[in-house]
Amino acid sequence: MSSPEIASLSWGHMKVKGCSTTYKDCKVWPGGSRTWDWRETGTNHSPGVQPADLEEVVQKGVKTLVIGRGMSEALQVPQSTVDYLKKNGIDVLVLQTEKAVAEYNALAAQGVKVGGVFHSTC
Repeated sequence: MSSPEIASLSWGHMKVKGCSTTYKDCKVWPGGSRTWDWRETGTNHSPGVQPADLEEVVQKGVKTLVIGRGMSEALQVPQSTVDYLKKNGIDVLVLQTEKAVAEYNALAAQGVKVGGVFHSTC
């Protein structure tokens, strides 16, 4: 199964190829995508992305995980979250969301088992 292309990104809106849903924040993995609802794990801009936010994507067997921190990079990513991914043998890229989407799409086009979590506003 391949990772779906992120078809469009603008402030507060993301579209994933093959999916009719417009996301504000989303999770993507080989074969799927869904809304990233921060309320599920109590995530806030600070301290930011927690391992619990990534567990679902990690369980899909990704080799690389891209984290989009928002258009203005307001979403924090603690070192403990990066360490969690590395401990699981997963390469991690933490980038501003527009750069993160471009990198994710490039990896997906190369056939890499890539997943991502993306914040589309601040």
